[in-house]
Amino acid sequence: MQPLEIGVFLCSTGIEDPFESIKKLHELGIKVTQFPPISPEFYTAGNAAKVKAALAEAGIEPAAMFVGFPGESYASMQAVAETVGFVIPDKVEERVEIAKEAIEWGSQAGMPGIAMHIGFVPHDTGDPVYGMLIGIMRDVADACKARGMYFALETGQESAEELLSFLTALERDNVFINFDPANLILYGKDKPVEAFKAVGHKVISIHCKDGIWPTEAGQLGSEVPLGEGQVNFPAFIAAVKEVGFIGPLVIEREAGDNRIGDILQGKALLESLR
Repeated sequence: MQPLEIGVFLCSTGIEDPFESIKKLHELGIKVTQFPPISPEFYTAGNAAKVKAALAEAGIEPAAMFVGFPGESYASMQAVAETVGFVIPDKVEERVEIAKEAIEWGSQAGMPGIAMHIGFVPHDTGDPVYGMLIGIMRDVADACKARGMYFALETGQESAEELLSFLTALERDNVFINFDPANLILYGKDKPVEAFKAVGHKVISIHCKDGIWPTEAGQLGSEVPLGEGQVNFPAFIAAVKEVGFIGPLVIEREAGDNRIGDILQGKALLESLR
């Protein structure tokens, strides 16, 4: 992988079949991807071998594997708080088991690490949920390390300061950040350029996505094509280079009716800024 290699999140093509999506990325000349959240039923040894072979045949390197859970919703801020990650008490045991299945599967499929939204981390470190989350994350991070893998926290639901504090409390050297500048805007949490400068030394990969700040308290902002939102990608990529980050720049497009066109537009923008 070249420094600042431009990749595409596999699900951003809008093609549900991962194997067809891999073929599309190959057609677009993409050489790095992140594998998307997928149903736990997909985690079979046969599918791991098929995915590994399909990526190799297409000349595409996997940068990470994202993990999601049944029942999660990103429809609103409240939905995220009530359904996402490891902070839903009655879902913890099931989700830790799924995460460990994903780690094992990802190892078989040649994924270097897994990434996910772990849910809203409580602001109060004395909150019992905070302590519970620390314990869960140490367990999951250790499961990753046993297979030579890393764990990446997806940004958005915490400020840069809160995220660094949580990483310090974890005391695990294989936990990093997948930095999504748009998420910080969509959740109304932080300014992307300043936040990256603060946490860039812990970033292992970047989602290149754009967005517009929320207009109402408690509501999510809006995702827009790369370069059309409020991230300010010229300033953001300048900060990325200033910090010395050399990992992949992975385009993510979760909305819109012209996913491939938006991906190509984003790729051209990033190529002009690297």
